[in-house]
Amino acid sequence: VQVVESGGGLVQPGGSLRLSCAASGFTFSSYAVNWYRQAPGAERELVATITSTGGYRNYANSVKGRFTISRDNALNTAYLQMNGLKPEDTAVYYCNTERLGFGFWGQGTQVTVSS
Repeated sequence: VQVVESGGGLVQPGGSLRLSCAASGFTFSSYAVNWYRQAPGAERELVATITSTGGYRNYANSVKGRFTISRDNALNTAYLQMNGLKPEDTAVYYCNTERLGFGFWGQGTQVTVSS
C-alpha cells in the first residue's frame, strides 16, 4: 500500500500549486480522500474532502473559493488545486484515504508561500 503526495514547493503570494496524491495497493475508488495540512506548531487541519465517487466535496472555510479537490479513479490519483495562495497556507500537506474509519496516509509535501 502506498499513498504518495507530490507537487509542493515555494510559491509567491497569489500564486498557484497543484498537489497530487497517487495511490496504489488498494481499491482507491472505494475510499474517500482528505487533504490535511499542518503548519509548524499547529495541529493538523482538515482542508478538503471528496467522496469515493467524487459526488460530494467539502472545504475548510479558510480555503473555500480558492482550493479545489478532485480525483481521477482511473488513475488512482487525487488532486488539490490551490489558487490565490497566502502565507498562512504554508504547511506540510498530507493526503489521507479513508473508508469506514480506516485508511492510509502519505508522507506529506511541503508548501511554502513567501515573497
